Amino acid sequence: MSTNGLDSLQGGSLYAVPKGNHPTNKLKIGTNNKTMNKALTLLTIILATAATSFAGTAYSSKKVIVAPQEDLFRAGEVQLDAFVAGAAGKFNNASYTGMGGGLGLSYFFTRYFGIGVDNTLGGLNGNGHTYDNAQGNLIARLPIESLHLAPYVLAGGGATWGANQAQGNGNVGGGLEYRLNRAIGLFVDSRYIYGNHGLNESLSRAGLRFIF
Repeated sequence: MSTNGLDSLQGGSLYAVPKGNHPTNKLKIGTNNKTMNKALTLLTIILATAATSFAGTAYSSKKVIVAPQEDLFRAGEVQLDAFVAGAAGKFNNASYTGMGGGLGLSYFFTRYFGIGVDNTLGGLNGNGHTYDNAQGNLIARLPIESLHLAPYVLAGGGATWGANQAQGNGNVGGGLEYRLNRAIGLFVDSRYIYGNHGLNESLSRAGLRFIF
């Protein structure tokens, strides 16, 4: 009988069972294998879940850049006006009305302040005479970008001549401009013109403004 095994009795015979092949040892080995398999399966599930969660929360490194809105009313603008005009008032104790049109040129050295000149050519009372009215002005405006609007005021002076007479004058007035875009606008304004010989006149204009 071997000293490495245990004696067993089966069918009246004695036989030796080696330690390594004992049923108890086989049961322990099988139990350990099952426990390890379960642990490996659980670890695999945990790793797969973590990988899926990480992939679902990936972040993009791209940045969204929003282009700044360009101002409609800018410093350094050169403006060219084309307009129709109407006048009404008194001069030398005589009342008159008239219609005409003209051109204007302005420059804004800041967004808010500029200078301008304009010339209006028209007739008065249908008397067959043509009168030329030239004015120079300081201009102050208040841009409202969200509405595309800029109310403005102006003040200056000039002269009117024609029909063998000439008259110097001062003027003050205001208006409103609407910008369709950075290059084109619409405007209306009116000014009070005053001077010697009882000159009291209103000159109103409406037209297109081209911006450069």
